[in-house]
Order: sequence, then structure tokens, then C-alpha cells
Amino acid sequence: MSVDNYKLFLGIDLGTSGVRISIINELSEQIYMDSNIYENKLENCNDWIKSCSEILHSIPLQLKPRIIGCSVAGTSGTLLACNSEGKPLGNAIAYYTSFPNKESIIRKYIPSNSTTCNTNSSFARALHLTDLHGLNIKLRHQADWISGWLANNWEYGEEGNNLRLGWDLKNEEWPKSFKQLEWFTALPKIVRSGHILSKISFCKAKEFSLPRDLFIVAGTTDSNAAVLAANPDDSEGVTILGSTIVLKCFVDKPINSMGISNHRIGKRWLSGGASNAGGSVLKKFFSNQEIEEISNQINPKIDSGINLIPLPFRGERFPYDDPNMMPVLEPRPISDCLYLQALLEGLTEIELNGWQKLQALGAPNIKKIITIGGGSKNLNWQRLRRRKIGIPISSCNNPPAMGAAILALKALIN
Repeated sequence: MSVDNYKLFLGIDLGTSGVRISIINELSEQIYMDSNIYENKLENCNDWIKSCSEILHSIPLQLKPRIIGCSVAGTSGTLLACNSEGKPLGNAIAYYTSFPNKESIIRKYIPSNSTTCNTNSSFARALHLTDLHGLNIKLRHQADWISGWLANNWEYGEEGNNLRLGWDLKNEEWPKSFKQLEWFTALPKIVRSGHILSKISFCKAKEFSLPRDLFIVAGTTDSNAAVLAANPDDSEGVTILGSTIVLKCFVDKPINSMGISNHRIGKRWLSGGASNAGGSVLKKFFSNQEIEEISNQINPKIDSGINLIPLPFRGERFPYDDPNMMPVLEPRPISDCLYLQALLEGLTEIELNGWQKLQALGAPNIKKIITIGGGSKNLNWQRLRRRKIGIPISSCNNPPAMGAAILALKALIN
């Protein structure tokens, strides 16, 4: 069979700042990619629709008839309330939003040793959304809602996207205490990542000139999709340097600790954590062009001597589970170069502490870090990280959307 005749697979990745897509063939080779930035912000679900619509319309017509599967990844924890027809009932609540006033209610339903037992969980956001919109609603995370939008069916939720809502991955059920919730029916029917949900709806197939028999496959979180795209082996860890810093590695069994998430990807366990700190902090002070230009002036062999905690707001998830941790963004020296270096050093310290925490909890000894995300392109930051962390670091340019496409491929090709 000619490569030109291979079946194709579409991955959609909804991140903090916009949407990316990747189309791969049966050899897992990426043959097309595109991206679109949200007009407003992550919470505006109309931007999800607009960005996805524009990007799907723009796929070359010669590729569309060969696409047989699509899978969607999204930011873990960004939660939306909608009605039974999937119509949003207002803005979503972003993954980084905490509700400290819900702590006592959370403890009533969630075991204290669960990673969901915190005010930055999707469960806390669900409590807020039910206060706003009532009990007769559906609660869906970003990737699940877009999958429903493509299939015109909002019944399902993928297990990894719903861990922060309380889904018990080990027993594959909602906690028994949840049956006491007045809004229990708002929760999705959970399926595994890679499960074939349905075919694309007739209306969406027609609107975007996609095949009527294109299958929609349950996706995963954006960070899990990034790991799939990087394809690490058992001795390699993955650091995602995007708007936030996310660390992931494959483990023999789940790691049970506050701030640690465990996901099942195929027959393997993937553990890790996500800091609230990341590239979003840098953009508070510098444009993308300034970051690139000033980074080239940094000497990664010499410390700045400035100790910062570069959180974008109060509260941290990982490597420290502390909703009251405060950012430390001063002193700011006159030199922009020195300040940017101090911020990068602070982010590197978070990454180092994260890997140390994972290994202390039973993760394998990481011999190499594969870096992905926008920060992976910053060579002086990579040199600085390599010196501070003390192990080899490489970059991978494969986008998370490619990992979502790989999920669709594995679901449909034996």
C-alpha cells in the first residue's frame, strides 16, 4: 500500500492558550499539524468551539476523506456545566481555580488521603457550578465536552480526565459516598482512554467535510497526550514545559500520595504531578520575543543569586500540595537578563523537587528527561536545567495533539 493511501488519524489538543491538531498515518508519522489561539481565555468555551471549528475547516481537503478516527485531549480539571443537550450554562472553571470555602464539604465526601481532597480539585469546582446552575445539569471536562460536541452525545467522560472529580481508577467506580450527592446524575458515564465512543455526528461530518464513518475515540489529558507523543521508555521521564510544569513517568504500580495523579494508558501506569508554575509566569513580565532574545544572553553556568518562587498566584499543587503557598517574585533586579534567569532557576528548582519527590515515593530512577512544550525550545534554560538536575535532558518536538492521534490509531488499528 502506498503511504499516500494510508488511513489517517486526527488528534485534537485543547491547551491553556489554544487548540492544536495533528494528523498521523498508520506508521505514526505526522503528516499535518495546525494551531489556533483562543480569542479570549481558557474559561470561554465559545472559544473552544470557534478555535476547533476554524482548525477543522482548514484541514486540506485531500486529507479529510482518509481520516477514520479522532481523539481529543484537554486540560485536566477544566470543568464545564451544560444542559442535557450539551449547551454550556456559562463559562467553564479553569483547572487552576481553587475554592477554599468548599473544604468542609469536600472532606465530607472525599477521603483525606485522596488527591481529590483539596480545594483545587474538580470536585470543588463541581460544588461551585452546582451552586451556580442548580442540580439538573451535566458536568463535563474540556476534552469530554469537545468529544461530545463532535459526536452530539455528552453522556461519556474519559477516566483520566475525571480523576480530579473523584473517579476511583483502581475500582473503576465513583466513591460510594457520591451516591449521597444531590447532583450525582450530573456525573458522566466513565470509559477508558482509547474506548470507541461513537461515530462523528452527521451534522459535524457535513459541516467540516469529514467522513460520516469517522470514529470518535475517548481521549486523555493534555499532559498524558504529550507523554504518548514523546514515547519514553521505562528509564525516561517527561517534563512538559508549557503554561505549567508537568512531570510524568511510567511506573510499575500507582503512586498514592497527595498531589500525585495516576493514569492508566493502555496496560501501563503513568504517574506524575503538575505545578501551577510554568511559562504563564514568564509571560507576566516578558513577551515571547523578549523571552527568546533575553534567554540568549543568559550564562547558564553561573547562578543569578536570586531565590524566587515563580507561582502565578497563591497556591501550589505539586511538588508541594499547599493552597496557601505565596509567589515570591521579588526582588527584581535592574537587569532583565538577570531577572529572567532567576525566574527560570525558580522553575527549575520546582522541576528538580518534583523529580526528587516522585523517586522518593517509588518512581523509577530517571536516567534521562525528555522535554516537550514551548519551554523545550529554550536552549539556555535546558543547559541550566541539565546543570541543576544533573541528568541528561533532550527535547521532543512532537505536539500533544500527536499523542491524541496515536490513541485513535491504537483504538482502530490492531
